[in-house]
Amino acid sequence: MGQGRLLTVEAMRRVDEAAIASGTPGIALMRAAGAAVAGRVRALLPAGGEVLVLCGPGNNGGDGFVAARLAAEAGLSAEVRLLGRREDLGGDAALAAAEWRGPVTEGIGADDIARYDLVVDALFGAGLSRDLDGEARRLVERVNAAGRPVLAVDVPTGLDGDTGAVRGAAVRARETVTFVALKPGHLLRPGRALCGALHLADIGAGEAALARGYAACEPPLHRNGPELWGALFPRHGADSHKYTRGHALVLSGPAYRTGAARLAARGALRVGAGLVTVASPASALPENAAHLTAIMLRPCESADDLEDLLVDERLNAVLAGPGLGTGAPTRDLVAAAAGAGRGLVLDADALTSFKGEAAALARLIAEGGAQAVLTPHAGEFARLFHGTPAAEPGSGQPGLGKVERARRAAALAGAVIVLKGADTVVAAPDGRAAINDHGTPHLGTAGSGDVLAGLVAGLLAQGMPPFEAAAAAVWLHGDAGLRHGPGLIAEDLPDLMPRVLGALEERS
Repeated sequence: MGQGRLLTVEAMRRVDEAAIASGTPGIALMRAAGAAVAGRVRALLPAGGEVLVLCGPGNNGGDGFVAARLAAEAGLSAEVRLLGRREDLGGDAALAAAEWRGPVTEGIGADDIARYDLVVDALFGAGLSRDLDGEARRLVERVNAAGRPVLAVDVPTGLDGDTGAVRGAAVRARETVTFVALKPGHLLRPGRALCGALHLADIGAGEAALARGYAACEPPLHRNGPELWGALFPRHGADSHKYTRGHALVLSGPAYRTGAARLAARGALRVGAGLVTVASPASALPENAAHLTAIMLRPCESADDLEDLLVDERLNAVLAGPGLGTGAPTRDLVAAAAGAGRGLVLDADALTSFKGEAAALARLIAEGGAQAVLTPHAGEFARLFHGTPAAEPGSGQPGLGKVERARRAAALAGAVIVLKGADTVVAAPDGRAAINDHGTPHLGTAGSGDVLAGLVAGLLAQGMPPFEAAAAAVWLHGDAGLRHGPGLIAEDLPDLMPRVLGALEERS
């Protein structure tokens, strides 16, 4: 059963087809899915409680009929309501409905849903292809207004399984049971909040069918975690030392704007880079020196100075952006860093300085051969890629999902993109992508992104490939936030890395 890789709606359809073609009847898959739902009904329904199962006209509704039958056979009080007419059901859904021996109320009215202790949403699954309207939308709105716990089947009705977007209206579920593998919409906002707790069930599709589904989902899409990048994570043996663990160079802004660079530098050092240097204007050297000890300092006033520094090939990763300032001087520094062909992380001001000039930045990266990672939040992404095929919805690409925007941006820039947020997406130029759900809202604090950029730079310095370095940094950053909890400030994050890395080492 899929744990790390995600299946699109089309890929899941291929899994079902392959399983059926290999000899597993569709009704057997449906019965297994319904059994998984019934298991959660038994866990959630209080003693003596009543469950209302709302069934739609397709296979999602068929899963609901099975769940209702099994719940009733277990002695629970279950009632079924059907959106549509029973005689219009076809295929496996009709077979599942025939196995339900209780009454079916068709054409669900505006009755008091609030009297039930649990509602099972088996109306529409992940493959919903248009916005809800009419009676379906009114029913979703009634379910939400009732305020009763909802168990969703596959995805909450109204949720786009590929993008996490709401199609007109969507059910707010306490829990969701899905099958074979998670879908992108389970992890992307706002879908993640609507799904509640996720339960992944094996319905017996088989590994061969799963492999066919994955083949239809190329390039691959992953749920971010150590399974994705752990094999490439730096491991330091007895013969390693500071010169074998890389040297990250972090560019600092002028006096009174140096804090962001220091946060990034401490992140790079804490994640394992052997050496870290902050390069700053001479006027800012005393300010940085007052706060740094293990991190070294070098003066750097211009792009020419940076080129001179990068003659030292031991400086194998460069981070530019946090607190650097925007405009031509920063563009020149980025050009110098990109031209050195090292690991390169661009964040914050370095990205804003190329507003609307994504193609120009891509040329610098390509000509210099830099192994680049760009770490924009939504606003920086919109500014940098304005007018390109990666644009935000509403600016030329209506309905374009976050994964697809990040993939297009990565291909355009020739760099790994970390499109930050509560559902951070990491995408590579070759189309590989990962969605991160390992984090916490407590990370939404000033300077948190600067530390993340430093983590990426520190991993690049240690030789980790850009896509894996970016994905690992995002996960480690999230893990640190989860370990700290409320009251987190950015200064806490580097100091949490020993605990995060220690737990990762034990896990592996």
